[in-house]
Amino acid sequence: MNIEIAVPGSVANLGGGFDTLAVAVQLYLRARIVDVRADGGSRLVVVNSRPPVSGDNIVERAFAAIARRVGADVGNVVGNSVPSVFVEVDSDIPLAAGLGSSAAAAIAGVRVFEHVAGPVPESTLLAVAASIEGHADNAAASLLGGLTSVVETSPPSPPGGFGEAGPPSPGGFGEAGTEVQVLRWRWPEDLRLIVATPCAGLATSTARAALAPSVSRNDAVFNLQRVLSLVHALQHGEYERLRDALQDRWHQPARAALVPHLGAALAIDDPDVLGACLSGAGPSVAVLARRDFARVERLLQAACEAAGSPVTVRTLAVHQSPNVMRDAMASAHGRTT
Repeated sequence: MNIEIAVPGSVANLGGGFDTLAVAVQLYLRARIVDVRADGGSRLVVVNSRPPVSGDNIVERAFAAIARRVGADVGNVVGNSVPSVFVEVDSDIPLAAGLGSSAAAAIAGVRVFEHVAGPVPESTLLAVAASIEGHADNAAASLLGGLTSVVETSPPSPPGGFGEAGPPSPGGFGEAGTEVQVLRWRWPEDLRLIVATPCAGLATSTARAALAPSVSRNDAVFNLQRVLSLVHALQHGEYERLRDALQDRWHQPARAALVPHLGAALAIDDPDVLGACLSGAGPSVAVLARRDFARVERLLQAACEAAGSPVTVRTLAVHQSPNVMRDAMASAHGRTT
């Protein structure tokens, strides 16, 4: 067996869309199934990984999580127990870079499960992947492609407040009763993300610890206005709005001390640079452009290095479609797509 499932990385937040917006980019994690053993083991084993991953492997964790959640039901549907699966993982997505590497790994794990065990609703795939991540924005983009926005829905509290049921579970996405809805738009074909990634990574937990527990009403309104402006600008080709629409007052100012080149990227004033933002939690930064990409790469690299951050710069197109190799899956399960 030699089936490969490719999952795109992603750029999340896009300025003011904190924990909500993300876009899938053509930078991939590939999981190649090298062996399947019909032993009812219901496990995934990564036999080789590039880059090497020490300790906990998110691909394995995601497979185990979805096997616990739906494995018995799926196995009964297809008439078999869930097998043991052995995969090789090859990823071009930098780790701890704000480009969705962990979300891509989680989506790879649930997609491998679906391939060997049978179809699973996309809402379930996303909920399980998001439970590994703790938030769903990157996972939604990696699962569905294009520009996505997530909406978490929880069951209503009992009358009179929490009552004996207690407060919502701190576990976040993937808890019982919690669902994730996704809105999706096609990204403009002519628009690229030029992304600068420093040599040193930044743990998401560290970047989140820098955030204040609340924001002011003025800042909340500011971000809401920019997020709606951004989606409108992207869908209607009104690129002159992008620079303002990518502004943020919630998370980027708080993270600026952890990303010394962020201010330099945001300050680039050039007609070919349509706007800039932190990529996810950082430390990567992204600018939007529609032409002269090589020149914009040089501008971004020079700005970051002048701020003391050596970077690798990539021009990334958007991955528009769902990640999985659907022809292979359809063949395996007798479906057409």
